Amino acid sequence: MSQDQESGAKASEWGHKTAESIAREIGASGIGKVSNECRLGEERIVIKCANVETQSVGVTYRMLERLDRIIAAFGVDDGSFELWALSPVEFRSAMRESRTSAGKVGLVERSFFERHGKPLGRVRV
Repeated sequence: MSQDQESGAKASEWGHKTAESIAREIGASGIGKVSNECRLGEERIVIKCANVETQSVGVTYRMLERLDRIIAAFGVDDGSFELWALSPVEFRSAMRESRTSAGKVGLVERSFFERHGKPLGRVRV
């Protein structure tokens, strides 16, 4: 199902609030008011969240240039999130362009994170 402006705004708000909670759970700090970028140890990361039905996460091309790691939080039926990490190089190697944000956002499928990413465990927020 495609998003309209209203559903996209709700999804963005949910993603940001969920990322804030996950950041607290994993010990990341400095998450911004607008972006899900923060620090985990010495690394600059972004936490991208997807609900159970969503099979990919997106990162802007500009953001990829300044990150050390992309953490995807994929929703599970029990309400928890599986966390997976990729480097920007790995993310770029698998990304496809977003139809709605062409030229700005690259998307990577959950299956790629599961096959090639580093598992970081599961959290409940």
